[in-house]
Amino acid sequence: MSDSNITKNALAAALKKLMKEQGFEKISVSQICEECGMNRKSFYYHFRDKYDLVNWIFYDAFLANLQVASYENGWDALTELCRKFYEDRDYYIEALKIKGQNSFCDYVTETIEPLVAYFTEDLFKREAEKEFFCTFFTDALLHSISRWLENNMSMTPEEFVKNIQDILRDIAVRTPGGVGTEERSAPSPR
Repeated sequence: MSDSNITKNALAAALKKLMKEQGFEKISVSQICEECGMNRKSFYYHFRDKYDLVNWIFYDAFLANLQVASYENGWDALTELCRKFYEDRDYYIEALKIKGQNSFCDYVTETIEPLVAYFTEDLFKREAEKEFFCTFFTDALLHSISRWLENNMSMTPEEFVKNIQDILRDIAVRTPGGVGTEERSAPSPR
C-alpha cells in the first residue's frame, strides 16, 4: 500500500471512530488529525474537507473496485452496493444523515444514478421517462437503504434487494399496460 493510501486510511479510520462517538457536524478536521496523530497539512494534502473524506471512504470501499461489465445485471450491482453498506453499517447510517452541500447522499446519488441509467437503458423509449425514473429510483433507493440499515438489520443485503425486485415486479404486473400484464376485464359491481 502506498504512503498516500496509508495516510488516507488512517484519516478514514479516525473519522469513523469519531462518528461513532459524536455527530458528523460536531467533528472538526483538527479532531480527525489528532485522533490519528497527523497534522492538518497532511489532511489537506489529501482532502478538501471532511465531506471529501466521507466521499473518499465510499469511493475506496466500492467505486474504485466497481467493474460494471462484470455484473450480469443491475440487481447484482445493487446487491454488492448493499453488502458494502451492510458491512460497515454503523458508519453508513451516520454518513447517510449528512445534509447540505457536498453531502454523502449527493455524492452517492451522482455515482449511482448513472448506474441506474446504464442498467435500465432499454426500458424507456423517451429520454424524459428514463431521466425521471433514474432520479426517482435513486432517491427512493437511498432512502430505503438508510431506513433498512437503521431498522431492519436482520434482513440481509440479498433479502433487501430481493424485496425491491419483488415489489417492482408486482407493480409492473398489476399496472395496466405494465410488463407481463394480461387483458383484464373490469371488476363486476357488487
